[in-house]
Amino acid sequence: MLSQFTLFLLVPILGLGALGWLLDRQFGTKWIAILFFFVGAVAGFQNIYRYAMSITQGSGSTDKPDESESVSEKKK
Repeated sequence: MLSQFTLFLLVPILGLGALGWLLDRQFGTKWIAILFFFVGAVAGFQNIYRYAMSITQGSGSTDKPDESESVSEKKK
């Protein structure tokens, strides 16, 4: 689970940072990499938050009924 958190955080940061670096080299700017790095950081933390919420909600009981049960009840 710790490796998933690491991947969910590092992949967007490194990916968007590298893309920003390439765009900076292409256009001769110096700010795109910084912008993309921070966008990647926000996306990474959002991924971690979503994954953590899915883990915590998946471990407890859910309030929503299972759709397969409701479909089978309608057929009866």
